[in-house]
Amino acid sequence: MSLTVFLILGLASVIFSLLMVFTKNPVHSVIFLILTFFSIAGQYVLLNAQFLAVVHIIVYAGAIMVLFLFVLMLLNLNTDAEPRQSSRWKLGAAIAAGMLLVTLVGALKGGIKLNMPEESNPYVGLAQNLGKSLFTDFVVPFEIAGILFLAAMVGAVLLAKRDVKI
Repeated sequence: MSLTVFLILGLASVIFSLLMVFTKNPVHSVIFLILTFFSIAGQYVLLNAQFLAVVHIIVYAGAIMVLFLFVLMLLNLNTDAEPRQSSRWKLGAAIAAGMLLVTLVGALKGGIKLNMPEESNPYVGLAQNLGKSLFTDFVVPFEIAGILFLAAMVGAVLLAKRDVKI
């Protein structure tokens, strides 16, 4: 069951990323990129890395995609003004990509086979274990990082205020 869901999410990732590349509308491309990020986050969940999946969604599907959409709306790209490329370049790029794929498959065909561990810890990727580790073994670096972030936020507020002299 888990392998089937993993393969479906992998196929969805490939399809959404191909749609992202070949869609002419940049806003639709960003939406397909967000869907790609969500399918990759689903794969992280299946690999028992829930914290990594949540961080992936927050950072990439949230913050970075909002930035991309903001830039796209700000630039107001007009596809009619762009020069058209001939189909020769597209055909040449497709042939080159196919040759690269054949080369990579041939190189990896006789590659090293990975031995999967027989028993794995089901609690490896959980946020609870990360929290315990941060507040027991790495409490001093965690506090230093918190102070650094606090200093960065105070500096950003001071720089944002125009009437304050530094």
